Amino acid sequence: MNKNLFSNLLLWLSLITLPVLVFSQSTEFAIQDVKFESQGVTLAGSIINPKNPFAAVVIVHGSDPVKREMEFAKRLAKEGIAVLTYDKRGVGESGGVYVGPSVGTNNIDTTNLNLLSHDADEAVKTFRAKLKDKSIPIGLVGFSQAGWIIPITASKNPQIEFMVLFSCPTITTLEQLRFQFYTNGNNNFWENHTEADAREHTKNDPDKYQFVATDPKKSLNTLSIPGLWLFGEKDIQIPVKLCIEDLNIFKVQGKPFEYTLFSTLEHNTAFDSNTAPFDISIQWIKQKTLNNKKSKKRK
Repeated sequence: MNKNLFSNLLLWLSLITLPVLVFSQSTEFAIQDVKFESQGVTLAGSIINPKNPFAAVVIVHGSDPVKREMEFAKRLAKEGIAVLTYDKRGVGESGGVYVGPSVGTNNIDTTNLNLLSHDADEAVKTFRAKLKDKSIPIGLVGFSQAGWIIPITASKNPQIEFMVLFSCPTITTLEQLRFQFYTNGNNNFWENHTEADAREHTKNDPDKYQFVATDPKKSLNTLSIPGLWLFGEKDIQIPVKLCIEDLNIFKVQGKPFEYTLFSTLEHNTAFDSNTAPFDISIQWIKQKTLNNKKSKKRK
């Protein structure tokens, strides 16, 4: 009898507490699964929507075969940013074929980067159609390989109003490979090599592969939207100082491009335990979108 009473009491407590847990989550943000078409395949993702978003972003992947970036998207949503994140082509619930070194194929040739830019472009169009407030500025946030994909996408889609690039190259795909082969995954690389060494190899080392290089500067030259790059000085995937040099040239030309360099960080600036890059990106998005709204009102 006492056992039954105890069981019933537990059941009753679970029934009255469960709705509270669900309610507290739903007041933070809502999650909606979406599907959209791109270049003949169906891509699957999720929209994470806070109550009163001040901006919206589509997340653009790095080179790995990754599913939708839900944890990162939730971090953005908690800051008031609506997010669409999707499984990369050929990964998770998305159709198509994943291309990358883990499956023995070249994922930074021009054909694949253009294909991935089509995917990001369709994601933006889908997201814009589903946002209730059509005045919310929409941008792209991406990691690493996205440094080549985001400029191509933004140059094709005038709906994109800003971009945030974590550890993203501004150099060509072949130059990046030269640098990556030179560092060879050695985490102590910068303890034994100088910036001059890295620059020499990146500019002049013989290419191990032959394919048409993609130069993001060509697309960046056509853009007038604000962009923020976040770099780790100890990066062994991309030559950060060379990328900063490119951005400084763009800034002299009047491009609204900015960057921040973190002396202790490596390539993983978006997901490091040091949240400074993420925090700065949020403040930057708030500043840029607020300024954008003010300029629109003046017009």
